[in-house]
This record gives sequence, C-alpha cells and structure tokens, in this order.
Amino acid sequence: QVQLVESGGGLVQAGGSLRLSCAASGRTFSSYAMGWFRQAPGKEREFVATIKWSGGTNYADSVKGRFTISSDNAKNTVYLQMNSLKPEDAAFYYCALSRFYYNSYAYAHRYDSWGQGTQVTVSS
Repeated sequence: QVQLVESGGGLVQAGGSLRLSCAASGRTFSSYAMGWFRQAPGKEREFVATIKWSGGTNYADSVKGRFTISSDNAKNTVYLQMNSLKPEDAAFYYCALSRFYYNSYAYAHRYDSWGQGTQVTVSS
C-alpha cells in the first residue's frame, strides 16, 4: 500500500511561481518513477512531468523550460517547481507512483498509486 500526499497548491498571479510537494509513504521501495499530472475542469488528465528514482526526467512540451521536477529520495518526496505560470496551467495537480519499469512514464495508466490532488489557480 502506498500513500501519496500533495501539498503546495494555491492561488498565484500569472508569471508567478509555486512549488508542489508529494510525500510518498508505505511500500515505495519497489517503485520506479513518480510523475505529476494535471486536470482542468472539463478536460482530460494530462501528463506534466516524471522523474525516475534512479534519475532521469521528462516533461510535457507545454511546461518545458518553466517547470522542474526533482526528488529527495531520502524523504521519498517529489517536487514540482513551477515558474512563469500561465492561466492555462490552472488545474488540479496529482502526483502518481509507478511500480513497474516502462520506457515512458507519460501515460496515466502506467501509474499505480495516486494522490488526492492539490489545486493550482492562476489569475491573469
């Protein structure tokens, strides 16, 4: 059993920054990667970024150069630093954990555990 708890969401003006955190607990030792996804009202959940516990990151084109995913393996925590936020970044952000090896972690169905989400609102 894995528990994921996100924090750090909130309201920010366009151009501002937020840092999301995702603390993982439970049986995390057999996992391979963690990712961030987001879902805006009326839209499908979309990939944002992923990081493998062994290193290696990947980003959606829409956030490249603005968002940075990082991890603190000792704390089983993953972060998403979001800079230069745009109104279109507003969504619920979810972290997720994958217990299996894949060549790509950009797909929601490759994750086994999900957090409850944290809301990011960006005012224009």
